[in-house]
Amino acid sequence: MKQKLKLIITGSTGMVGEGVLLECLENPLVEKILVVNRHECGYSHPKLKEIIHSDFFDLSAIENELSGYNACFFCLGVSSIGMNEEDYTKMTYTLTLNFANTLIKHNSDLSFSYISGKATDSKEKGKSMWARVKGKTENDLQKMKFKDSYAFRPGMLKPTKGQKYVLKYYKYVGWLFPIINVLIPSWACSIKQLAKAMIVATYHRSILDTFEVKDIKRLATVKD
Repeated sequence: MKQKLKLIITGSTGMVGEGVLLECLENPLVEKILVVNRHECGYSHPKLKEIIHSDFFDLSAIENELSGYNACFFCLGVSSIGMNEEDYTKMTYTLTLNFANTLIKHNSDLSFSYISGKATDSKEKGKSMWARVKGKTENDLQKMKFKDSYAFRPGMLKPTKGQKYVLKYYKYVGWLFPIINVLIPSWACSIKQLAKAMIVATYHRSILDTFEVKDIKRLATVKD
């Protein structure tokens, strides 16, 4: 890309999105950031602008404020636990594609990065419901006419120190991270590594379009 990133970030009131936002605020390759949230993220920074919008299925009221950006880090997502396939598809596939279609209308030269998940099913035929839906989302995003479309597939994630929006169950399982990171390194990375990999892939225009944990860790070592 070789121009500083003018980013739109979604999901910054969630654990992954908040961690990605914190890294982007500090990274010199990022020039400005627009966060689009349902609720205030609680951060203030010279790079940062925030739009509060409740309905991600209808973006007409804020469309004009979404132009002038060259990248989107889509970190908004929901857990599939307790959800049927129809509802999970609506909140994962339909919502994401609606946001992506709106952005592409207003930004002709935009790179779109989607936070997916380890073991996502690219063939869309497996037994795991969430993996099929994530796979369809990845596939259809990559068919769109973005400058680049990337899917990032992290496994277990280590939050960034000082994060406010850490999932409650991490209080009980967070101690497992260093063990998994050593014994099964292909299943664990930090949110800081994930965010750095997203920045590097977008700025340098990676030839890969899907990033597993090993790819995320490798990219995170690249100097700005």
